[in-house]
Amino acid sequence: MATIDIHNLSGEKVGTLDLADEVFGAVNEDLLWEAVKHYRAGQRAGTHATKARWQVSGSGKKLWKQKGTGRARIGSIRSPLWRHGGTVHGPVPRSYDYTFPRKKLMGALRSALAAKFADGKLTVVNAFDVKEPKTKEFRKALNALKVDSTVLIVEAPKQENRNLELSARNIDGLELIRGNDVHPYHLLRYDRVIFAQPAIEKLQVSLQRSVSKKQRKPGEDEGAKKASASPRRRARHEKAAEVA
Repeated sequence: MATIDIHNLSGEKVGTLDLADEVFGAVNEDLLWEAVKHYRAGQRAGTHATKARWQVSGSGKKLWKQKGTGRARIGSIRSPLWRHGGTVHGPVPRSYDYTFPRKKLMGALRSALAAKFADGKLTVVNAFDVKEPKTKEFRKALNALKVDSTVLIVEAPKQENRNLELSARNIDGLELIRGNDVHPYHLLRYDRVIFAQPAIEKLQVSLQRSVSKKQRKPGEDEGAKKASASPRRRARHEKAAEVA
């Protein structure tokens, strides 16, 4: 089981945190690509539009009689064949979002965390204890944590930290989100990621629960089966084992 150091805002090491192998063990690049594609599709505005024949302004009067002129028959100046006429099968406003399986999303999140940890771009602090809402002081804290590029700050889900929000909002290349809003796209977009200890602990527990049975270790899978089995079934298995 891997471990990561826990620092305070002064850059000093104050402890360590155990990282689960199921969460920080492997990177699936294909799954990361799918998750990022889904996220960006959902961010598209989809407000593009063209005017159809019935939406174009213009008279509905028939321009000339049907027969006898020698010209092509035409019924409206708004015909798509004419200049300034309507558009045929043009784009209409729509949503580009589509359904993405939750298991895939959780797997992509595990892969993104594992990639950041493997690259040494993951940092954990015990708490974002910002005493005053001053950008200058928080910039000093980031310098103490050796942050010299874009950074994602992840605070605990239900932690109200107004001083942190005011101190971080004017720093270029920094984004502050809650632990329950973390997406693989966020982790891959920024060079560094700084988690509050409560945020990464809660996220790790949630990601461990999302691991499928095939990815679990043999001992963990058997323990889960025994815990979920009924007393009658456990007794039947124990009796079969004694006979064997």
